Amino acid sequence: MSKIGFPEFVWVWNAKLGQTTPPHHLRLARWLARKYKSHHRELLLMAFRSSGKSTIVGLFCAWALLGDPNLRIIILAADFALAKKMVRNVKRIIERHPLTQGLKPKRRDHWASDQFTVNRPGELRDPSMVAKGIGANITGSRAEIVICDDVEVPNTCDSAPKRADLRERLGEIEYVLVPGGMQLYVGTPHSFYTIYADKPRLEAGEERPFLDGFHRLELPLIDQDGASAWPDRFPPEKIAAMRKRSGPNKFDSQMLLKPVNIADGRLDPDRLRLYETELNYAEGNSLPILTLGDKRLVSAACWWDPAYGAPGKGDASVVAAMFTDQDGGYWLHRVQYLTHDPARRDEDEATQLCRQVAAFAQDLHLPAVSLETNGLGRFLPGLLRRELAKAGYPCAVVEVASRKAKDQRIIDAFDAVLAAGALSAHRSVWTSPFVSEMREWQPGGKSRDDGLDAVAGCLLSQPVRLTRPTVKAGERADWRPGNGGVRAPTDFDL
Repeated sequence: MSKIGFPEFVWVWNAKLGQTTPPHHLRLARWLARKYKSHHRELLLMAFRSSGKSTIVGLFCAWALLGDPNLRIIILAADFALAKKMVRNVKRIIERHPLTQGLKPKRRDHWASDQFTVNRPGELRDPSMVAKGIGANITGSRAEIVICDDVEVPNTCDSAPKRADLRERLGEIEYVLVPGGMQLYVGTPHSFYTIYADKPRLEAGEERPFLDGFHRLELPLIDQDGASAWPDRFPPEKIAAMRKRSGPNKFDSQMLLKPVNIADGRLDPDRLRLYETELNYAEGNSLPILTLGDKRLVSAACWWDPAYGAPGKGDASVVAAMFTDQDGGYWLHRVQYLTHDPARRDEDEATQLCRQVAAFAQDLHLPAVSLETNGLGRFLPGLLRRELAKAGYPCAVVEVASRKAKDQRIIDAFDAVLAAGALSAHRSVWTSPFVSEMREWQPGGKSRDDGLDAVAGCLLSQPVRLTRPTVKAGERADWRPGNGGVRAPTDFDL
């Protein structure tokens, strides 16, 4: 380890350039030096855009090589050009810093633009520092330090498949690091589902954050008291102009380090209220009652937006169930993304889907299922009635033809109920793709909206209040209040 501390190393460099050292640069340098000295090897550094964090990290690489020339450092970035820029920066520091003059090699082939090897006592196969894009193959490389510099950018995180691919590629770092090696992530969040999140995203299937256990330093532009972290470069008037120019989402993401989508979404899932209570069906005085906790439910809506595509391809087939209580609250209890096996020979895809919807309706005591019959859906009502009859469950199938454009239907359904804060969603809904659909949806966009369409159908449909004849053997009584007649004895002789 270098005899000179890292903050002093930074100060000497700035003094040579005739620059002062901003207080937040010293804070970053002290944090990195302290964690490196205490052998903390999983680090996350988040700082606002244009804070100079990449400059500090470049100086850290030069300082680390000064202390141990045998170190091997890999720079990973969203693309090769960005990683190469970091390597060039470190080369420039080594060439010009007063304390690193002995590190530059004499051979020109050891001093390339995308990788270099300093003068070192060890004979190692890998260079001292090498640049790699996140899509590059790093199998076979070895390093004591891997720095992930802005690996998350819009191009690597603006869709669920891209986010999954990014996480898979970053998982390869474990096989590159030598025992005791250090990972350092540097960047700002570009998505609500950022790799830098400090809480798991249930709707994305996370049980813990991607960087769970990493030591974190977060440096937003504005602190809790409203003061600028770099007042000389970002005075209040410049911050206000930047916020107005970039929009609230991008400003919160890049300058305040809040995990939000940079693109302004129309639907805000944070307005949903989470609940975990399950349905409770009971009968008293020959009257059925359906409740959620202390809320008595008075109506139900179920909407099925069918699709026959192969699993994982094309539109999803989604069925949703929603209840309303006596106080007018909406309870989104289930959103189920149906799957089927195209390879099955004993049962066709449509029957498989109808059987799942029949079980869905029976489990949730639903009196009716509304089925969108546009396109392929027109063939399904008869099949669904057949499966309901086989299950012995009395449930109406309501055929609906949607005439309004899907985007407008979703806006009409969600805007008012979200603004009023009247929509609650069960935990199972939060763990489904529905919430991520909400967060990423924009009118006219190309993001998935199958779950949104099914829930919009529930919100827009009138609660089903169908009368039934006297309950027969094997049938279940209707739990909705006011359904059915009342017989009262009289003494009138008419």
